Amino acid sequence: MTNPYEPLELLIDGAWTAGTSGRTVPVLDPATGQALGALPLAAPADLDRALAAAERGFQTWRKTPPIERQRILEGAARLLDERLEPIARNLTRDMGKPLAEAWAEMQFAIDVLRWYAEEGKRMYGRIVPARVQGLRQMVMKEPVGPVLAFVAWNFPANNVMRKVAGALGAGCSIIIKPSEETPSTAIAIARALQDAGLPDGVLNVVFGDPAEVSAHLIASPVAKKVSFTGSVEVGKHLQKLAADTLKRCTLELGGHAPVLVFADADVERAAKQSAAAKFRNAGQVCIAPSRFLVERAAVGRFTDAFVAEAEALRVGHGLDDGVTMGPLIGERRIAVMEDFVSDAVSHGAKVLTGGARIGNQGCFFAPTVLGDVIDAARIMNEEPFGPVAPISAFDTLDEAITRANRLPFGLAAYAFARDAGTLRALSDGIEAGMVGINSPVISTPETPFGGIGDSGYGSEGGIEGLEVFTRTRLVTEMQG
Repeated sequence: MTNPYEPLELLIDGAWTAGTSGRTVPVLDPATGQALGALPLAAPADLDRALAAAERGFQTWRKTPPIERQRILEGAARLLDERLEPIARNLTRDMGKPLAEAWAEMQFAIDVLRWYAEEGKRMYGRIVPARVQGLRQMVMKEPVGPVLAFVAWNFPANNVMRKVAGALGAGCSIIIKPSEETPSTAIAIARALQDAGLPDGVLNVVFGDPAEVSAHLIASPVAKKVSFTGSVEVGKHLQKLAADTLKRCTLELGGHAPVLVFADADVERAAKQSAAAKFRNAGQVCIAPSRFLVERAAVGRFTDAFVAEAEALRVGHGLDDGVTMGPLIGERRIAVMEDFVSDAVSHGAKVLTGGARIGNQGCFFAPTVLGDVIDAARIMNEEPFGPVAPISAFDTLDEAITRANRLPFGLAAYAFARDAGTLRALSDGIEAGMVGINSPVISTPETPFGGIGDSGYGSEGGIEGLEVFTRTRLVTEMQG
């Protein structure tokens, strides 16, 4: 039996509430189209209460000793461990991803919370030797202030936790607006933190029209920092809004990760790992491999192995046994996939498997592999964010690197090769914030996660992800 769905509410100043707007939106299961619940939307007055609460909460939390902050955050991690199964099942109902992926995402999010809980105790400053006798120069790291966070729907646990845990670990309060399409996980995370003893106002969770909520919150002078995960277009818009009050920003935006496969690599292993990474979460992953450039001598072997992996996937409701790929988040994404496929075919590409939606209930699209795709096709230039994989051949190392770097995105990139000179050229030459060579694993709680160029700036994860929630202050003290 499926566990009960998470009660949908706003969290403002320690109290769960339906808000004052009287407006709600349905939350839909993308596998069935059925409504899971009605999500309340915040009114401007609710947002103002959240801002005031975050301002008060910051004064409390920043003065809380780091060892006590760690105790509370670690307590929340233990509660999430205990509640993992029902939270993961509701994550699957919101998002559609297979339950095994939801479990893995929740476990990663819990690890993130534990890592920041511990690392927050190490927000060290330093003493700088002075040029004048008797003078002491102290460089201090302190929390930047109340934080605003806005996150995308594709990873309801990870996207939320990276921001919440980083802010709380640094001693900041935070107002977060998760996606209205996948709200249950953020609410469950907030309940665990509240049950673990997080003071009122330190974490506030709101929902609403994204443009209205972001404009209202960012215009306030209360918050000092904006952290956003989402599209390039929206990220640029939020940065412009933040400029009026000089709020710092961390922007984790779109990507279009190239995969370079050389003939001397273990081509079959490269195909297997690349396909697993590509079709995870039905391709709705910002760091998903999304354009496959294969040395001409190996393109046939790679393509055959990749197609076999795609055809072995079982598509269905994420809660059903044996399902390895779920639906897209909504009907709108089906049309996008269809457009990518038809455009590629119009440019001479071949549909090697898939290429169309599955059934007439739910938002299912077949795992799709396209061969002989040229760079002029839309899918080689626009982030697909879905289960469509274009494969293209290259002839030289220089060509491969040039084509990998030709887009303005720079979030993630991958490569498979054995030759030492090739490996060095790839590690030096590929322009991306994260590069995985002979491995698709580029994201852990303790390593920085972020991009360059149109993929944004700043990092989440690692010590870099803590530092973005801090500011630096110098104090000089002369002996009297």
